[in-house]
Amino acid sequence: MSQPSLGKTTRRLLAGPMLAFAVASALAMPAAAHAAGVSGTAKAQAVKAKPAKAKPAAKAPVYKVGTVRSADGKVNIRTAPSTSAPVKRSVLTGAKVNGVCGVVGSQVSGTVRSTTQWNRLSDGTYISHAYVVTPTLHLCPGASLTPAVPLTTAQFLAAAAPGAQQGWREFGVPASVTMAQAILESGWGRSGLSTADKNYFGIKCQNGAYGKIANGCHVYTTQECTKAGTCFTTTGAFRTYASMAHSFRDHGSFLRVNSRYKPAFAYTKDANKFIWQVWKAGYATDPNYYTKVTGLMTTYNLYKYDTWK
Repeated sequence: MSQPSLGKTTRRLLAGPMLAFAVASALAMPAAAHAAGVSGTAKAQAVKAKPAKAKPAAKAPVYKVGTVRSADGKVNIRTAPSTSAPVKRSVLTGAKVNGVCGVVGSQVSGTVRSTTQWNRLSDGTYISHAYVVTPTLHLCPGASLTPAVPLTTAQFLAAAAPGAQQGWREFGVPASVTMAQAILESGWGRSGLSTADKNYFGIKCQNGAYGKIANGCHVYTTQECTKAGTCFTTTGAFRTYASMAHSFRDHGSFLRVNSRYKPAFAYTKDANKFIWQVWKAGYATDPNYYTKVTGLMTTYNLYKYDTWK
C-alpha cells in the first residue's frame, strides 16, 4: 500500500483614474503657487505614482477527477466520512467528482471495492472510495489511519485461507507462506494499509501502475531505512484492492513475475524451502524474517491449508 498546474491572477492598474488624478494635480498647482506668493510661470513636476502591489491569488485546491460506479444507480455524498453522517446530496453512477485527498472512516463494501477510505471532495463533503474510480489520492493532512474492529485469530485465518489457496492455484505460492507473511506484515490485518486499502503485503505501485489485480494506488508518508540503518521520511504509492483475496492473489503474482524469486518456484509444494528462497533473494532485510514466518506457520499450523488442490 504505491502518490495540474495552478492558475495565477494578475491585477492591472486602470489608466483612467490615474489620468484624472494627474490632471487635477496640474490644475491645483498654479493656485497653490499664487497663494504662497510665488511669481513667474510655475513649472509642473512629474509625479510618479507607485503601482499597487497585486495581492497573491489564493491557491485553488489540487484535485483528481473520479468517476462514480454504483450497481444501485446512485451514491450518497455525506458531510463526514461515515455512513451515519447526514447526506448532503446524491450522485448518479457515471458522475464525475473532484477528490482532494483520502481519509479513513466507516467500512463500506461497494461496486468498485471494499474499503474504509473516504474521498474528501473539493467542496468539503465525502464519498466512499468504495464507489469511485479515481487516480491516486494522497492521505489528507492530519488524517489518521483508524483501524477497523480487529478480527480474532480464528476469524482472520478463516478469511485469509480462500485467497491464499487461490494464490497457490494461480501462481504456485504455498498458502501457508502467503498467510504467514500476511500475518507478519499486516499485524493480523491491523495495519493502516490493510485496514484502508486491503493491502496486506505493502506492495507498491510502480510509476502509477498497479497491475491487473489491484484497483488503484494510495499515497502515504512513510519512514524508509537503508541497510546502514539510516532512516528518512518519504512518500510511497501503495496498491489498493477490492478484497483480502485480491491482495493475496497479487502477492502470488508479484513473486511469480519478479525474476529474482524464480529459485523459490522449484519448491511450490515445500513451504519452508519456498520462503527460504524468497528471503534469500532479498524479499526482507530483517535477518530473522525466515524464522518469524516459519514460526507463525508452525504455531498456527498453517501447513494444513497447503492442500495442493
